[in-house]
Amino acid sequence: MENNRNFFITIALSVLILALWQYFYVMPRSEMQREAARIEEQRVAEQKKAAQGTSPGASETPVQPGAIPNAPGGDAVTPAGREQAIASTSRAKIDTPSLEGSINLTGARLDDLRLKHYRETVDKTSPEIALLNPASLSNGYFAEIGFSGTPDVGRLPGPDTVWQTDGNATLTPATPVTLTFTNDKGLTFKRTFSVDSQYMFTVSDMVQNGGSAPATLSNYGRVTRFDKPAIASTYVLHEGLIGVTGSEGLQEYKYSSVESDKEYKPGKSSDGWLGITDKYWAVTLVPPSGREFQPKFSYFEFKSGPHPHSYQSDFLSDPVTIAPGQSTTVESEIFAGAKEVSTINAYEKDRHIRQFDLLIDWGWFYFITKPMFWLIDTLYKFFGNFGLAILATTVIVKALFFPLANKSYASMANMKKVQPKMLEIREKYADDKMKQQQAMMELYKTEKINPLAGCWPVALQIPVFFSLYKVLYITI
Repeated sequence: MENNRNFFITIALSVLILALWQYFYVMPRSEMQREAARIEEQRVAEQKKAAQGTSPGASETPVQPGAIPNAPGGDAVTPAGREQAIASTSRAKIDTPSLEGSINLTGARLDDLRLKHYRETVDKTSPEIALLNPASLSNGYFAEIGFSGTPDVGRLPGPDTVWQTDGNATLTPATPVTLTFTNDKGLTFKRTFSVDSQYMFTVSDMVQNGGSAPATLSNYGRVTRFDKPAIASTYVLHEGLIGVTGSEGLQEYKYSSVESDKEYKPGKSSDGWLGITDKYWAVTLVPPSGREFQPKFSYFEFKSGPHPHSYQSDFLSDPVTIAPGQSTTVESEIFAGAKEVSTINAYEKDRHIRQFDLLIDWGWFYFITKPMFWLIDTLYKFFGNFGLAILATTVIVKALFFPLANKSYASMANMKKVQPKMLEIREKYADDKMKQQQAMMELYKTEKINPLAGCWPVALQIPVFFSLYKVLYITI
């Protein structure tokens, strides 16, 4: 038993040492190396694109009824760089306490977004994190809402639609932006973007049928990404396509999985959300509440054009029919920003977004990691220092486990007392393992000793300290 006890203690200490080494040394170095490599890769790619000149963009092709049109590929921009790509299109500005960027009026696409409170490196003078990028760049990453329908309804708002601003052209928490588009069949679309002070956009679409025939439309939304970010080869954290929909609940698809299977199509749903997540950031869609929609997670490969492939999370709502002279309104939401725990929890509660807290990968020990984060966060607010908060958390956890540890020590002391008797039994029944085992069990019963009592308290602590490591990895 002494060997077993030492074995479990060694495992626990090894896990703790590896966790601390990973967190305090390996992780910071790996993050900086991956970020530097990503920035350099983007710079080289844009230089190559500039040298190649323009290439044909995506042409407008008819969309089958009830289908989502192809994502925009855009022309490979001649000016190298993100700012030039943004300047080449008409836009409505975004300016909030947490975000800055613009809405591309071609497609009413959210494809230019920077996080004001986060930078690419620990250097405070380094560039802000560019979360979303135009489709014409190699690292294009964007979210958009649109409509599809039968050919008789005319041209519908899609990736190539050029919207017009109706008055205000700067989106702030206090000033929404309204865009309009009228097609050749008398359908008028009025889209209103609004945003809060954090990371949630609300997209309200009002469709007025000014034609002479009923119009049947489906609303869709998608998050599309052309590049795959450099991610750690680890099972500790999910990065890739994600959603909570239908009876399936949480669905997580790594980039490699969707590359292999091409498409995941869960059952229909009337609530939930879906999108793409990184370690610290995410872009998700919340489909219109109360309407049935078909969620889908896809990977596309292109034989031509500026992008070799794309990853996409999208939804397509069930069609609705608008009679002549009538109108309908659908409202979707787009989350684009940092996965701050308090912000995510507030959105789930206040906006009634189903299990939105699962956007943060709390892992298998969800019931431990969430309270663990609350404890660390509370102590951080008290001390104002993460080091002290982590130290205090460790002390508290050890104190909570003290009764179990005390029982473990008492059990080990009792085992030590009967050690001579155990040695006698081993010598007496050295050639008969069955009788030796029976005699040992009788000894345990007589002395009222549980041989596992010294081990299971240590085993119970392993998931707790793993949860502590998980919390530190995903939130700091």
